[in-house]
Amino acid sequence: MGKKGKEKKKGRGAEKTAAKMEKKMSKRSRKEEDDLEALIAHFQTLDARKTKITETPCAPPSARLNASLSAHPEKDELILFGGEYFNGQKTFVYNELYTYNIRKDTWTKVEIPGPPPRRCAHQAVVVPQGGGQLWIFGGEFASPDGEQFYHYKDLWVLHLATKTWEQVRSTGGPSGRSGHRMVAWKRQLILFGGFHESARDYVYYNDVYAFSLDTFTWSRLAPSGLGPSPRSGCQMSVTPQGSIMVYGGYSKQRVRKDVDRGTQHSDMFLLKHEEGGEGRWVWTRINPSGARPSPRSGFSVAVTPSQQTVLFGGVCDEEEEESLEGVFFNDLYFYDAAKNRWFAGQLQGPKSEKKKRRRGQAEEPAGADGRELGPAGAPAPLEVVKEVVSEDGTVVTIKQVLQAPGPAAQAPSEEDAGAREASRPRVEPCPRSSAMLAVKHGLLFVYGGMFEAGDRQVTLNDLYCLDLHRMEEWKALVEMDPKTQEWLEETDSDEDSDSARDAEAGDEDQDEDSEEDSGAEPEEPQHPEMAPREQRVDALARTEQHGLKLACDAPEPGAEEGKAPKRA
Repeated sequence: MGKKGKEKKKGRGAEKTAAKMEKKMSKRSRKEEDDLEALIAHFQTLDARKTKITETPCAPPSARLNASLSAHPEKDELILFGGEYFNGQKTFVYNELYTYNIRKDTWTKVEIPGPPPRRCAHQAVVVPQGGGQLWIFGGEFASPDGEQFYHYKDLWVLHLATKTWEQVRSTGGPSGRSGHRMVAWKRQLILFGGFHESARDYVYYNDVYAFSLDTFTWSRLAPSGLGPSPRSGCQMSVTPQGSIMVYGGYSKQRVRKDVDRGTQHSDMFLLKHEEGGEGRWVWTRINPSGARPSPRSGFSVAVTPSQQTVLFGGVCDEEEEESLEGVFFNDLYFYDAAKNRWFAGQLQGPKSEKKKRRRGQAEEPAGADGRELGPAGAPAPLEVVKEVVSEDGTVVTIKQVLQAPGPAAQAPSEEDAGAREASRPRVEPCPRSSAMLAVKHGLLFVYGGMFEAGDRQVTLNDLYCLDLHRMEEWKALVEMDPKTQEWLEETDSDEDSDSARDAEAGDEDQDEDSEEDSGAEPEEPQHPEMAPREQRVDALARTEQHGLKLACDAPEPGAEEGKAPKRA
């Protein structure tokens, strides 16, 4: 009896300890949330000092991820709002508003009184009403150390015509969250999913809400059928048939104490509004065919002019108990709802140089260099004569007649054109996740995002564009070198040692070059040496093009390619 009594007391003691810990954690969580609210209020006080609208031409915005990029419904502009940046030690969250003029390729920072608090991982939807409106819901604010999070449940609208912010207060809306998805459906905003994280726990959602743009009221929908499991970061878009498609996403669950397991979803659902049924919705799971995207999270989504959904990039996390490594993507996939089919986005490449030269000939029949044209309309041949001194002092004259590019002689074979195109540096966004995507006039724009290089997170501010009608090649509008980014995990001593090693390597290279220059004969830089056991006739044939190159004073084909900067 005594032993059992001790066990009961011990059990009650453990329960009391757990209850005290729970109370302590709850109190700590409330304190952290209060601290974040105080910090947010401080930033709002600073924003309140802005009393007038200012538009300032500026350089491209700083590097960021989890912002929103939206196409203006009436102007040739993109609208960038919010986002976050992490430099290794500190997290920065923004509420800046930028516009990008597509035709002029210029950025403008727009400061408007009374903006929403700083946030990232929110949702932004553009509607054409009233000259254009940008609706923003939710998102999160992170403490500078990145350990605490405050999730918003507020709704804002930016009136694009008057450039004014307005907070729309309505009860019955979604709880505070980030990573949710929101689309415009008829005259409503439909919101799905997301997550909320605190110091104590986290929760993922699969609820659905509708906000009426006519009555400015929230309502929670209760669709029938089996819908998606709770998740965040999914793909959500409206199909041409009027349904709402939900694909993929990410969620995690606790498998045991302090151990979480993430899930990258790859299922797809349709949310349909039943005709004749007031407020009745139904979930249906679908199984699309075609080339599906590989499992991933953090991808970006936009809708093309043909009402296809385009998916870009993302990351596939390979989780272990003690580590997390990610494989990043920069591929494109299109989903055609009418065919219920996925398509991999294949770029056709730029038009061959062959076609470009033919057009150039038609426009310039007299020849670009002004040489006299023959009876067939072709420039006259060019005779090249070069005297080369061999090793034993013999002077060898190299004489060759070069055919100038003409209608028949200038057109290279398809193999040569293909090789030339393949050797040209390929322009494309580097693999990334959490990028911003928008489509305007059939042009797909990709801005920012992040990828990981070892233990370092590289945040981007580059901007790329792709013509979705031609699907030829990416165009870099803003390029960025990730090496120029600030990262504060490395100590100054490590950087100094790296610089010292680089300096020593540079001195060694310079010494080697000086030794080679001092021992070289004057003729050697102008003519290659003969190979061992090589006949003079063979050597002359081998080095003939070198002599011609000197005579024409033209660089080797592809010599400029070595100057192309390496991409991360």
